[in-house]
Amino acid sequence: MTTKLANPAPLGLLGFGMTTVLLNIHNAGFFPLDSMILAMGIFYGGLGQILVGTMCFKRGDTFGTTAFTSYGLFWLTLVGLIVLPKLGFAASPAKFMGWYLALWGLFTAFMYVGSLCYPLAKQVVFGSLTVLFALLSVQHFTGSEWLGRVAGFEGIFCGLSAIYFGVAQVLNAEYGREILPIGSRKVASNSFANTAAA
Repeated sequence: MTTKLANPAPLGLLGFGMTTVLLNIHNAGFFPLDSMILAMGIFYGGLGQILVGTMCFKRGDTFGTTAFTSYGLFWLTLVGLIVLPKLGFAASPAKFMGWYLALWGLFTAFMYVGSLCYPLAKQVVFGSLTVLFALLSVQHFTGSEWLGRVAGFEGIFCGLSAIYFGVAQVLNAEYGREILPIGSRKVASNSFANTAAA
């Protein structure tokens, strides 16, 4: 008797995507930063992705383990950077935040190169996330409010692309055929659950 493990990637993609959309609605200037975004960053974007990274580890998925665990911890550190100054700790200067975002952009650029082995939908997520980190980094170095708004709209696109990829994996696996295209190579009809693992 064998145990078939579920694909945890859609859960991680949805946690990342929904949290990213909400934060970047703020970055685009529509709403102020509030407890809803911070709560999503701690629980769904943060702890949720860390759990998914652990599940990917059990499946032997090095890319998924690295990506989901890292971005889960990114959300937790980002919330920490916002909340800790309110508790009396020194806030990071804008240019230092620029370096923080630049390092995440560099990491994401390398992950984008790894995503080239996977479906196009995955490449869009990592490619647009690389651009988002670059825009946010430059915005913190320059202080440009306009660039921050541009980054917000680009981040909304990035988050929506992750939501789409996650939902597509669920629907394609459930129906055993391509309901939502993800730009994958031709595969056997019953293997959609495994071809798009993140």
